[in-house]
Amino acid sequence: MSASRLSAWLPVIAWAAAIFMLSSIPHLGTGLGTWDTILRKGAHVTEYAILGLLLLRAVGRELPAFLIGVGYAITDELHQHFVRGRHASPVDVAIDSTGVLLGILVFLRARRAVADRPTP
Repeated sequence: MSASRLSAWLPVIAWAAAIFMLSSIPHLGTGLGTWDTILRKGAHVTEYAILGLLLLRAVGRELPAFLIGVGYAITDELHQHFVRGRHASPVDVAIDSTGVLLGILVFLRARRAVADRPTP
């Protein structure tokens, strides 16, 4: 693998590993009731938005980056099924997929903003 490909994929691998480690924690509840749910789902969107952004940076095309991100979300939920105190949820896959899409859109918007910047 070339150095440029490695530098594109290493952040993806590191971030996916971080998501895996978080998914391995048996109980993540804070006891804050509704706020607990809001915070945890917001964390899902954020962590998968970062993954989507990193995937688009590595893959270079939106649809493959999105599909890889959704595929990882599915495997993450499958993994959680086997963690005591956690469960697999199709709703979480949808929330994670929304995060992947948001990350891709943020990346595209940022790239467009940089490209549209006037040159001195």
